[in-house]
Amino acid sequence: MSGFVEKPEPVEVPGLTHLHTGKVRDLYRNGAGDLVMVASDRMSAYDWVLPTEIPDKGRVLTQLSLWWFDQLSDLVPNHVLSTELPAGAPADWAGRTLVCKSLDMVPVECVARGYLTGSGLAEYEQTRTVCGLALPEGLTDGSELPAPIFTPATKAAVGDHDENVSYEEVAREVGAETAALLRQTTLAVYGRARDIARERGIILADTKFEFGFEGDTLVLADEVLTPDSSRFWPADQWQPGRAQPSYDKQFVRNWLTSPASGWDRTGEQPPPALPREIVDDTRAKYLEAYELLTGKSWSDSF
Repeated sequence: MSGFVEKPEPVEVPGLTHLHTGKVRDLYRNGAGDLVMVASDRMSAYDWVLPTEIPDKGRVLTQLSLWWFDQLSDLVPNHVLSTELPAGAPADWAGRTLVCKSLDMVPVECVARGYLTGSGLAEYEQTRTVCGLALPEGLTDGSELPAPIFTPATKAAVGDHDENVSYEEVAREVGAETAALLRQTTLAVYGRARDIARERGIILADTKFEFGFEGDTLVLADEVLTPDSSRFWPADQWQPGRAQPSYDKQFVRNWLTSPASGWDRTGEQPPPALPREIVDDTRAKYLEAYELLTGKSWSDSF
């Protein structure tokens, strides 16, 4: 089993039509036909949306995405139209809401990997490939790859896993020209972001992007280069051959799989509420990532 432990009811706002409740984001459409994307403080792990929220998480994801969109604007346009709060929206939406272009979304998670870990490592250990791409012998958890690779995945519904696919499958799904553009743009954006993060003492191990088309123009959408969509590692602690410390939900995953949680990940019971110290430690890690990357103090941002 998986999905929401407690699925929230959508907030009703005059002039907005609720479209979708995702793991983290709620999606609405305004009267002009634009999308209104609200990043909640929900936390997901192991295909579950947990019953405990992480305060400020949605604001961190939104503000960090906005910062990255600015860093990448010369490489690819993005979907943001406005950060202005819609009339009648609750005050809590401030800082976590984006008004965005409605795009023709590409049904592919565009993943770039510069280091080997996660599902890529699992495939490599079986076949010495990732998404059908052959890699050298001798790599281990956390190894830097000879060059960044494009390893796409299918988009999954809430509660399901994204599934890695080959480049050839993407080309069959969206056409050869679009597949080539996705790969080129994904690797260009990853390369820029990797270099920016490296200057700040952070390794960008891998990340995923979502793109859509506005006419014939490819546009970067959703969130971008956040701890929810990327693996950020402290560079001074990088040590291939083991799991790396990271700026993400590591504290949550570790606690859920520890005896302290009492939760059987393979069973049918939903995960329990998170203890206060895990919530606090996770919030601190998200804020640390924001501050290191942007050079801004979170307390000065809100």
